[in-house]
Parts: sequence; C-alpha cells; structure tokens
Amino acid sequence: MIVDARGLTCPLPVIQTKAAVEGLEKSEKISVLVDNETAVQNLLRFAAQRNFQASGSKKGEKEFEVVIDAIVSDEPIETKDEEISCGTDLRDGKLVVVLSSDKMGTGDETLGTNLMKAFVFALTKQDKLPANIVLYNSGANLSCEGSPVLDDLKLLESEGVEIVTCGTCLDFYGIKEKLAVGSVTNMYEIVRIQEEAGVIIRP
Repeated sequence: MIVDARGLTCPLPVIQTKAAVEGLEKSEKISVLVDNETAVQNLLRFAAQRNFQASGSKKGEKEFEVVIDAIVSDEPIETKDEEISCGTDLRDGKLVVVLSSDKMGTGDETLGTNLMKAFVFALTKQDKLPANIVLYNSGANLSCEGSPVLDDLKLLESEGVEIVTCGTCLDFYGIKEKLAVGSVTNMYEIVRIQEEAGVIIRP
C-alpha cells in the first residue's frame, strides 16, 4: 500500500499514515512518500510508539520514503529526536488541554494561527481524547464564531470532550454572545479541572 503525503503539512502525513496502518494485515507493509526530513522523523516516531518496524530513505531531492511493517517488533525503534509524551497518562488522572492563546508559540502571528489550527485538528485524531479543553485569555476567541478551529472543537465536543471558556475573558474581549461551542466557566472551575488532571497539555 502506498500513501502519497508529499506536499502535506504537519500533522497530515502522520494522520493519513495512521488511518492506513489501522487497516493493514500483520504481514502487509505501507510505503509513505513525503517531501521533507521532519516528516520522516515524525513517521518513524509514530511507528516506534506502536512497536512497528520502519525505515526511512531519501529517494531524491525533496523526496523521501518511509516503509512501515505492521509486524510488531521486539524492541521499539529508535528515532533521532527525543520522544515527547503527548496524549498518554504520566500518572493517574485525566488528560486536560489548556489553550491560553488563540496562537501557538511566539513570533509570527500567521504562523502561530496556523500552528494552533493544526494542533486542534491533531487532537481530533488522537487515540486518547482529552477529558477537558479549557480556554482563557485570547484562547477564548477559539470557541467563538469565526474561529478557525471551531469545527474541530465541535467535533471534539460531540465525542464527549468537555469544552469550557473563561467568562471573564469572554467579557473582556466583548465576545460572550459569540460563544459557539462548550460552556462558560469561572476561575474556580478552571483551577479544579487542572488540579484533577493527570496530564495537562499547554501548546
């Protein structure tokens, strides 16, 4: 089976590969075509997390291939980058995602908006969904009309994820009447949710 993920931005190559792998038989292999080294490392990490055998090779200028074998290996595959725990419990408790900004990271605003959009989209594709998504400060904009991630947040809510937005923040930005997903919350509840969390992700 071949997955052509060339030209796709993160996290789409991994998401498309995950969907393909889930339909494989044990003896089958999947060949993923990508156009950058970062995608290769992400795919190798994806395979290692699932104990799949995998290898990557460069086929030409901006052309790479990752071959993933669905046969479970005895040892996890090593990747160049340190694996980051994201979406797995590090101790007892639930997974909570906190969005304190409508952008991801600092620097270019357009890039930050695109990264946040990709992050929330990637949340919808995880095997383990968060129990809660908490939005405050400018992150409150993400749960309101016109948000670039509104459809993904609605999808997560339909899957049982509780989405809450700080009422003080909605009032501050004058967008309370534009809330389009989830419910309004207060600081007491925001603290309680985070106290009860096993893992908190803050992009």
